Amino acid sequence: MLIVFTTAPNPEEAEALAKKIVEAKLAACVQVLPQMKSFYFWEGEVQNESEHLLLIKTLPEKYSILESFIQGNHSYEVPEIVAVPAEKISTDYLSWMNGFLHSA
Repeated sequence: MLIVFTTAPNPEEAEALAKKIVEAKLAACVQVLPQMKSFYFWEGEVQNESEHLLLIKTLPEKYSILESFIQGNHSYEVPEIVAVPAEKISTDYLSWMNGFLHSA
C-alpha cells in the first residue's frame, strides 16, 4: 500500500479531486484534512498559502495512473505528489483495498 500526499488550495477543489480519484478507482480512500498553512519557494520567493492536505490510500500498481490523474485534474502548475509506502497494514484493510481497486 502507498499513501500519496497532495494539497489543494481550497476545500471545494480538495473534495472534488478526492471524489474523482475514488470514482476512478485510483484509490480506495482519500482523506481531506482541514486547512493548514504551507510555506514554500515559488517564482523566486517564499510563498505562504492556506491549503488542504489529501491523504490518498492506493496500491503501488495504481501510482503512475494516479500521478497523471492528479496532474491533469489539479489547478496547480506543479502539484505536490509524494508517495510513501505503508510499512505495516492490517490484513483486513489491505483485503478491502484490493477488493475495491480490482473490482470491475
